[in-house]
Amino acid sequence: MVEVIEVCRVAPPADHSDQSFSPKSLPLTFFDIRWLRFPPPKLLYFYKISPVNPSTNSFFDSIVPRLKHSLSLTLQHFLPLAGNLTWPPTSPKPVIAYTESDGVSLIIAKSYADFYRLSTTESVAFSDAAECRPLVPNLPLGTSDSEAVPVLAIQVTFFPNDNAFSIGIAVHKAALDGQSFFLFVKSWAHEITVINFLPPHFPLEMKPLYDRTTLFKNDFSKLEKIYSSDWLNSDGPNNRSVTPWETNAANEPDSIRGTFRLSRAMIQELKRRISITETATFKNVSAFSLICAYTWFCLAKAEEISDDKNLVFLVDCRSRLDPPLPATYLGNCIAPRFAVLEREALLGKQGFVAAVNAISEAMKGLENKSVLDGAENWVSVVVGNMHRSINKRRKVYSVASSPRFKVYDTDFGWGRPRKVDVVSVDVTGAMSLLESRNDDGVEIGIVLKKHQMEAFASLFAQGLEFKNDKYCSSTSKITSSL
Repeated sequence: MVEVIEVCRVAPPADHSDQSFSPKSLPLTFFDIRWLRFPPPKLLYFYKISPVNPSTNSFFDSIVPRLKHSLSLTLQHFLPLAGNLTWPPTSPKPVIAYTESDGVSLIIAKSYADFYRLSTTESVAFSDAAECRPLVPNLPLGTSDSEAVPVLAIQVTFFPNDNAFSIGIAVHKAALDGQSFFLFVKSWAHEITVINFLPPHFPLEMKPLYDRTTLFKNDFSKLEKIYSSDWLNSDGPNNRSVTPWETNAANEPDSIRGTFRLSRAMIQELKRRISITETATFKNVSAFSLICAYTWFCLAKAEEISDDKNLVFLVDCRSRLDPPLPATYLGNCIAPRFAVLEREALLGKQGFVAAVNAISEAMKGLENKSVLDGAENWVSVVVGNMHRSINKRRKVYSVASSPRFKVYDTDFGWGRPRKVDVVSVDVTGAMSLLESRNDDGVEIGIVLKKHQMEAFASLFAQGLEFKNDKYCSSTSKITSSL
């Protein structure tokens, strides 16, 4: 499906001048250490090249060099992303280290797959889950004596039959959260649009902040020790691995990737239903709560769950710390919240309402408690959940990405992406949330087995009651679209 043309390493300019703002060594904080072996997030951007109609040679001779050069210029502001994550024997915790010989692995490839089918903009879209995987890279293992894993890997794939290309990105979860990840990608996109400007201009609002003084306070240091100890003892003792876990989920046969769109009008309809429901504990709820609750409810019924379920979602802590951190802080700065429901409540007639209540209750806790409440158990919970997931004993529902990241604003000079996919949800089992391409609502991405996807699509459409709408025929589209 994919023909690899070139594998190279892109490094910052040799004379990069931003070293004072971009350190070569970056110790992890407790926010980072929590995610040490979590499967890497992988995103895939699809772009149509228009109005220019380059030949294959033109793409590789013109567009690819521009992508490489702008990536190099961007990395001078993001030096740690060009380095490796490692846990030296002499270090009490993992660190990200960059050396002059490091760089970001970049794969240049070509594919004759159907670009338009993979990047369809239909309201409900399906594809074989395995089709997107060759378009995103894996994080290669380092070659040093001590184990090291690159922070970032990128793949650019040209679709010559359709005059289009994709950009697939994998990142080590312990290095970046979503806010930092999209700061980097949008900085790269900005850099390519001003590549010929002299002097080069890099906006102050895009420059990452590396100062971690706030997160190295004594009380936070206690959490670092707890987390480091938890990881050392996980499959240990003294297990200093920084290699992400592998799960069997990505190898599941008959898996379908589905994208479902909820318009603002649909979200308002869900909100209206909650407002007039007597069993709704919270009447004025957020769009986030409604979207997650409706998807959670449909997923649980489609998968016919056999036990109680939690939904894990993440909140940004930057503005919630004392003192707060700016939006450009580079690293992880997110905390989990847990919505808990018994099986009978989630699968009952009022399951959607129960899910809204559970999520709203979890969010309400942010008002009354510290965002770090229960933080001493975060790693032990992650380890337990991942082991259960790997052994297929129990699935944990979670939420990936957020509409607030505005991923469709990422313009590398060829317009907005035709589509963006969070490919890694087929490994984590999460639901991805992105803003709609037309800025009218949200896109929900999930991966399920075929029979489960058919059930989910039917439940999703029926619950919205659009009887004369194409949503009601979504289940029949699964077979015809593959």
